[in-house]
Amino acid sequence: MHSILQPEGWAKPVGYANGIAARGRQIFVAGQVGWTGQCRFETDDLVGQVRQTLQNIVAVLAEAGAGPEHLTSMTWYFTDKAEYLANLRGIGEAYREVIGRHFPAMAAVQVVALVEDRAKVEIQATAVVPE
Repeated sequence: MHSILQPEGWAKPVGYANGIAARGRQIFVAGQVGWTGQCRFETDDLVGQVRQTLQNIVAVLAEAGAGPEHLTSMTWYFTDKAEYLANLRGIGEAYREVIGRHFPAMAAVQVVALVEDRAKVEIQATAVVPE
């Protein structure tokens, strides 16, 4: 389906891939935040918002007949790097619960703020469904 790109001699990354090669129909998921489909935040907890954000991504993928296994790239935007680092275990558990053990190419960036004031995380994703 996809090929993980791991240059020879590089340390293997944990929780993401250095690169993914894929062919097929591309799906672009807009930045999702940790609110419900009705645009309501149910928690201000970072791990809870990550879980909801990932569930939102999976819901959008499902609309295209895709699943988490088709993800090729994700960009994570956090408002607080220290809070992100302090919650890595819970974030990892939420990720595996919703996405499974599929790890696309990823980037994580701290930003000053997100457009939605209560949002602590926003994730944009790309997926490729094989032809």
